[in-house]
Amino acid sequence: MFTGIIETFGTITNITQEGSNFHFDLESSLANELKIDQSLAHDGVCLTVVLATPDSYRVTAIDETIQKTNLSGWRIGKKVNLERCMPANGRFDGHIVQGHVDQVGTVKKITDQGGSWIFDFEFDHTLGNVTVEKGSITVNGTSLTCFNSGPGRFSVAIIPYTFEHTNFHQLQVGDKVNLEFDIIGKYIARMIKGYS
Repeated sequence: MFTGIIETFGTITNITQEGSNFHFDLESSLANELKIDQSLAHDGVCLTVVLATPDSYRVTAIDETIQKTNLSGWRIGKKVNLERCMPANGRFDGHIVQGHVDQVGTVKKITDQGGSWIFDFEFDHTLGNVTVEKGSITVNGTSLTCFNSGPGRFSVAIIPYTFEHTNFHQLQVGDKVNLEFDIIGKYIARMIKGYS
């Protein structure tokens, strides 16, 4: 389980395809603390460490993950937001994040507010995911608060610290992002809609 509070970046150094799987090699300041079988959120996608060295590590994504996230657009040199699993005695500084991306969204607009930024996002609302005003959303693994919520759209405000310490500073209009909707909202939606 994660909280959506990004610890640092990883930089993709190599991408290898093996059958339908993709292996991603990354360099990160966390590498020397990682061990094989450890779960690590990459732009909000929970991936398992399969190889670790003092300076780098490898994770593998199966076809299902590639199809449902923005990993198919990852390239060598890309900065990826990283978060390790929350320790049992840790604080919930963000919200409950599973590392299971629900769908991909698109950056629609970026507005510089002279000290902060407003990011507007769009997503396919026909998949049944919703946001609520002042509710939680995870964008590329970052726990944020929604506003301007509507069918298939929402906005978030980004403070300078978040802008600099996540890959929000690299995002441009049209970019694809990983979205994980609030787990409580998903359960409520399921109870209301049922399993039809």
